[in-house]
Amino acid sequence: MLTLRVDHRAQLEREARAAFPKECCGLIEGRRDGRDLEILAVHPCRNLARGADEFEIDPAEHFRLMRALRGTARRIIGCYHSHPNGRTAPSSRDVAAGSEDGFLWLIVAIDDDKVSVSAQRWKMGHFVPVLISDLE
Repeated sequence: MLTLRVDHRAQLEREARAAFPKECCGLIEGRRDGRDLEILAVHPCRNLARGADEFEIDPAEHFRLMRALRGTARRIIGCYHSHPNGRTAPSSRDVAAGSEDGFLWLIVAIDDDKVSVSAQRWKMGHFVPVLISDLE
């Protein structure tokens, strides 16, 4: 299960709307407790992808966050990006990019005025859905 605070959900929605019709992206800072995940912060990152329907997190920003978290109990537990096409399921590009077992992927899908968030964890070559528990 994934614990997602309302303020983090609101931040993801704002970023997805601001990037529309392109994809936003970022890194997720958090903690793992067995199979449970808790998001502690979401870090917007520059999208280096050229296409509107893809994302590529700037590696410099990834390394910067890794260094900042070194020596703490916090870790980069995943990434997020938006799908301006309104689909919450991982795309074929997402599947091709998955690589680290246990890594969390949040997809923020925009469909007209509605925004939905889905969570998946990469496991042995495919995505496994993760239940999201909203926290005030």
